[in-house]
Amino acid sequence: MIAPESGDRSSHASAPDVYILATSREALQIEGERVYRLGSLASPPDDVVASAEAIRAFPATCLFLERAIAHDTHLDIDDADAPVVAAICRKLDGVALAIELTARRVESYGLRQTAELLDQHVTLSWSGLRTAQPRHRTLQATLDWSYALLSEIERAVLRRLAVFVGHFTLDAAVEVVSGSDLDRSDVFAALDSLVAKSMVVTRPVGAMLRYRLLDTTRAYAIAIPLQPRERADLAIRHAGYYGRWLAQSAGDWASRTTGAERAVYFAALNNVRAALEWCFGADGNIAEGVKLAAAAGPALLAMSLMPEALRWTQRAIQALDDSTRGGVDEMHLQAVFGMVATHLHGKVDSVLAALNRGLEIAERRGDVVNQVGLLSMLRTFYFRSGDFKTAHAYARRCKSAADTIQDFAASAQARSILGRSLHLAGELDHAHTELDASLADWARAGRTTIYLSHELHFPSEVTMARNLWLRGYPDQAAERTRSVIESAVRTDRAAALVVALGWAVSVFLWNGEWDQAQEHVDALIYQAETHSLGPFVAAGQARRGELAILRGSAEQGIDDMRASLATIHSIGYEVLTTEFNISLVRGLAAIGRAVEAHELLDLTIQGVEINGDALYMPELLRVKGNLLLGNSQLSHQAQACLWRSIETSRRQGARGWELRTATDLARAMASDHNFDGARTLLQPVLGAYVEGLDSTDIREARQLLEKMPV
Repeated sequence: MIAPESGDRSSHASAPDVYILATSREALQIEGERVYRLGSLASPPDDVVASAEAIRAFPATCLFLERAIAHDTHLDIDDADAPVVAAICRKLDGVALAIELTARRVESYGLRQTAELLDQHVTLSWSGLRTAQPRHRTLQATLDWSYALLSEIERAVLRRLAVFVGHFTLDAAVEVVSGSDLDRSDVFAALDSLVAKSMVVTRPVGAMLRYRLLDTTRAYAIAIPLQPRERADLAIRHAGYYGRWLAQSAGDWASRTTGAERAVYFAALNNVRAALEWCFGADGNIAEGVKLAAAAGPALLAMSLMPEALRWTQRAIQALDDSTRGGVDEMHLQAVFGMVATHLHGKVDSVLAALNRGLEIAERRGDVVNQVGLLSMLRTFYFRSGDFKTAHAYARRCKSAADTIQDFAASAQARSILGRSLHLAGELDHAHTELDASLADWARAGRTTIYLSHELHFPSEVTMARNLWLRGYPDQAAERTRSVIESAVRTDRAAALVVALGWAVSVFLWNGEWDQAQEHVDALIYQAETHSLGPFVAAGQARRGELAILRGSAEQGIDDMRASLATIHSIGYEVLTTEFNISLVRGLAAIGRAVEAHELLDLTIQGVEINGDALYMPELLRVKGNLLLGNSQLSHQAQACLWRSIETSRRQGARGWELRTATDLARAMASDHNFDGARTLLQPVLGAYVEGLDSTDIREARQLLEKMPV
């Protein structure tokens, strides 16, 4: 809408009150002109689930429904169809003509088939009203008309801009589109003109303006043939630009924790994907693809795009040759492949080979930061495989490497994995020291490494929460656990969230908060299934079985746990097996299958002695003692087992385990009328607690003492 200003009498002295309303693709650029830009029709946002009622409130979807019904289409849109309509209108960028032409097709093809045809760009040739002007009868005709009005330079720039997928920056446009036949000033001028002519649209994202070709415009521009050499040069510049962008932004990925902050990065990743597809395609450039995949891996990992990271790192590793093997790119490719494959598939030989190869390259290059990262992942490989002694050795080695440099991120990583290893070894005080130092280093790290960026500080936080419960602080443990989960949810990183949930559930189970545990187990399974994180799916299902046993559905819980453990054993994800076996033993005992319970318990104790997750030994001895108490002839052995549990708890500083065992042993003493001995044992253990007085274990111990005769 363009009009001269009414008060401008110098230009319009003869007709001061005359206004002219005109429509145009671009401003007229005359004196007194006032411009009102008509934007696209609004569609439901893609981050909101559209309902049949909601889509009628948006102009784009409302127009689509009206036009479809006007052409004798019997549309009865329900909540299942509403997202399809919303997606169509978003795909058409809210362009009224495109929506009208597409809505007419629903009569012929149906709603869902019409949506599928959009991806084939056939909408350009769909015709409209016979009475419309020729240039408005099809989108192809409209774009032909607009394209004919462009200068040769503007046409060249538009054709090249089609290489971008979604939004791009001014810097990207200039770097990629410029060439031997187009200098930077040409591109600046042409882009300015294309924006003015509405061939390129703009959108502010953060502090910067982003540019984009509408999907229909991009489809039109892509169809215009380029010379093979021009297309190849353009694609290489496109891949090179986004490879440099990935390298420059590598330290920022982990710090982008909100949706708004990460939106810009996700938009740029669309171009990275497109560049990778070209590089590894029939006419692509493999060497450029290897470099780009190495740069993209950490970004995809940080954004929890695990299957995608696995795909491209595998493809690039397979493409390595003498010129690319043994360098930084291979080191990063092997590292990312090892991390991602561990998350997706558990213990597989290719993971160990990849991590060792990456470490070999890092050591040969004297790259200590990456040595720390790869040693931490080798520790994780053995940790998740259930070989905790080997994992602990790698954690020590990692810490030693980190101590040789002044790097807070490397120190945070090394101290985190050492703290977690000490935790499972039952060295709780030392674990607390390392975890606390890891979190302090994390807070001081100005940047992070790729090995930290996918899980951030959450493993340290959730292990600290478990440590607090075991050391006798159930309220602090529960509070910290909830805080960790809330923070992980806000970051929207699946890898970080499932790790936090998988370990955090223990605190809820130990505190007797079964409803909280159930809520978070369901969230764990959902997140793991949604992001194809197979080992965590199995762990979540085992947690579900634990809860069923605790809530009295022992037979169902046993079936669920055995099915889950079969999967866990098949993929070698044994990090929580001891914890799961303890629950399974309880379930078997609850339904009278004592022989099976004893056999599994003895095997589990042997496994702990071999593998090194000594943290659980007090609880295993407690469970064994209680099983033996069921046989009156073995009462002496049972009490000896319980005393061993208490002694082991005290050595570990695990007051959580000690209170449980002291309660069971005091109960056994009381049943033998040894009330003084029972009180002497239980009262000081209970008295050491200054919080969690309403927790299940403390309530049970207090009630037992109250029932004893004085």
